[in-house]
Amino acid sequence: MVLNNLQSIKEEKKENILDKFENFDAEAAVIGCLLWDNRSYEKIADFLTEEHFIDVNNKNIFATIKRLLDKNTLVSPITLKNYLEENNEGSFDNYKYLNQIKDSAPSTQNAYQYARLLYDLHIKRSLIGIGNTIIQDTISTDNGLDGVELIESAENDLYNLSQTGSADRKHAIFGDALKSAIDVINQSYKRDGKIAGLPTGLKDLDKKLGGLHNSDLIIIAGRPSMGKTALGTNIAFNAAKKFKEKENEQGNKITVDGGKVAFFSLEMSAEQLATRVLAQESKISGDKMRKAELTKDDFKKIAKVSSELENLNLIIDDNPMLTIPSLRARARRLKRQFNIDLIIIDYLQLMSGSSTGRNDGRVQEISEITRGLKAVAKELNIPIIALSQLSRQVEQREDKRPQLSDLRESGTIEQDSDVVMFIFRESYYLERMEPLKRPEENDDKHNERHQRWRELCESSYNKAEIIIAKQRHGPIGSIKAHFDPNFTRFSDLTTTEYDNIME
Repeated sequence: MVLNNLQSIKEEKKENILDKFENFDAEAAVIGCLLWDNRSYEKIADFLTEEHFIDVNNKNIFATIKRLLDKNTLVSPITLKNYLEENNEGSFDNYKYLNQIKDSAPSTQNAYQYARLLYDLHIKRSLIGIGNTIIQDTISTDNGLDGVELIESAENDLYNLSQTGSADRKHAIFGDALKSAIDVINQSYKRDGKIAGLPTGLKDLDKKLGGLHNSDLIIIAGRPSMGKTALGTNIAFNAAKKFKEKENEQGNKITVDGGKVAFFSLEMSAEQLATRVLAQESKISGDKMRKAELTKDDFKKIAKVSSELENLNLIIDDNPMLTIPSLRARARRLKRQFNIDLIIIDYLQLMSGSSTGRNDGRVQEISEITRGLKAVAKELNIPIIALSQLSRQVEQREDKRPQLSDLRESGTIEQDSDVVMFIFRESYYLERMEPLKRPEENDDKHNERHQRWRELCESSYNKAEIIIAKQRHGPIGSIKAHFDPNFTRFSDLTTTEYDNIME
């Protein structure tokens, strides 16, 4: 039975649609169960908060109980008396009120069910609020939002609501987790190359990483012109080209090799990315394509390659304005429509955080972006590769090899990522360091220095180093790769090339 004071509060409320989604009996029951048995809190602590209560006094009481129990302090009407203030009008004292709801509380065994009811009612009230917001934003002429932006805003509100806690969350039993791990190991054993994750197409890199693993956030960073976009494009193409799937015993389609890839390009258009892939596969430079310096044979080769790539499982989104909410909405849509296996973002610093207009500073915004990317990777259970710029302090050092401290604008890039890789091409710096003749230097000495410089340039020509500076699940180190700037293509080094570099 609802207590008199709770009933009077409810009767005084103006009747509206939200009245259907209020339950003061349940609020009193939850508090009463906690007062009878503090251990009941363990059943509801994961999802219930004071925001799920309607009555202001009940909200304040539960918040106080929650704070005290989190500190392992005994909670009873007596101990709470000193922590709760009397209500402003003094219509009833809290000590008497607490004793009343304790005495009228039903079985403490049902505390979880009462709490779940409050949580469910809160969700429904919030959904009504989101629905009203959608209506107001849609008919308003002040915000200037188009239909797509309104959809993304609504999807973001719904996602945030879903992340406020869930009464259905369960712990994973180790035995179940172990079975899942064995399944991954079994799949990797059957896969070509014996790697557990999605292949990058570079054998040495796959061997070092074990492929790209589900729910991982992978950062590929470098200074401008190091080849970040080229490597990202190469990985996207290699994974999409290798894509194979089959039906399992249950009739569900499972990926056997490679994967479907979504490429979010904030810097380049879809046509420019397609040109890069075309140049990479046809062995005709993108520069020749742009300048129309093509022969008939070139056209035939381009036509042949384009027909082969027509059904490539690669989806390109070249919207230059990408926020974490819009990425989340689009990624979930692509996962639902195409069952994508990998997301690549070019590049992280061009993204922005939530579109709420907050002014927390760029460091906080980058932190929000990296946390958001990691959350999307975990939610969709796919790897996400984010390309990233490095700070200029690399240029100030004699050794230009990047370090984790060079990651631009925020340490949370390093913190939130599972893998951090740097691209380093020594030839880029050597080509810009041609020795000039010194005033006191004779021709022979200058020629000797110039010859050494040419030899260094030749030895590093078309060579790149991919430095794995962080790997949460494996070793760090570096691998050597071949890089062809004409076709913006990374590939494996031959044994001879590798031996020459290592000498």
